[in-house]
Amino acid sequence: MMAQDNRKPITAVETVKTLSAADIIELCDAAIEAIESGGGFGWITPPPRNILEDYWKGVMLIPERELIIGRIDGVIAASCQIVRPPRNNEAQKLTCTLTTFFVVPWARGKGLAPLMLDEAEAFSRSEGFKVINLDVRSTQERAIQRYEAAGYIRFGEHPKYAYINGSYATGYYYYKEVLEKSEHANKGKAGS
Repeated sequence: MMAQDNRKPITAVETVKTLSAADIIELCDAAIEAIESGGGFGWITPPPRNILEDYWKGVMLIPERELIIGRIDGVIAASCQIVRPPRNNEAQKLTCTLTTFFVVPWARGKGLAPLMLDEAEAFSRSEGFKVINLDVRSTQERAIQRYEAAGYIRFGEHPKYAYINGSYATGYYYYKEVLEKSEHANKGKAGS
C-alpha cells in the first residue's frame, strides 16, 4: 500500500519578461494538456510542437502582450495574457483584455486560478488600466464560475462565438473594474 501525500502544493504566479528553453517546453506541455481537455484558448486540437514553441516565443516579442504563468511545485501549470489596446485606440487606453487563460487539468482545484486572476488584475492596475475585458466559450463552465466569483460582470453573449466539432458554441463577454482601493472609495462617495 502506497503512502498518501498530504503535502500542500507550492503555488507561484508571476508576470514574466523572458522564458527559458525549459519554460517553453513546460508551456507547450501545459498548452497541449489544456487543448486536449477542451480549454485551449482557441485551438481545438493541439498544433505541431514547433508551432506552439513559435507561438510562446512570439508572445514574448509583442510589446502589447504580457505573459503571466502559474506554477505548482515549480512546474508551469497555467498561463494567461494581458493585452494592451493598440496605441491608436486612445478611447480605450484604460481598458485591457485578459486572454488565453488556462489551467492544466492536473492543477485544477489547487488554488492557482484565483492567484492568476489576482496577478492579472494587479499587473493591470500597475499599468494604469481601469477595466479588464475577457471572453469565454459557454462550454468552459469552471472558468465562467471562477470569473463570476472574482466579480467579473457578464454583459453580452454571441450565439456563434466558436465552431467546434461541427457545432457552434456560445461565447460570453465579461468586464471588471480594477480600480485602486482609493478609487473605489471615491467612486462610492460620488454615487452618494
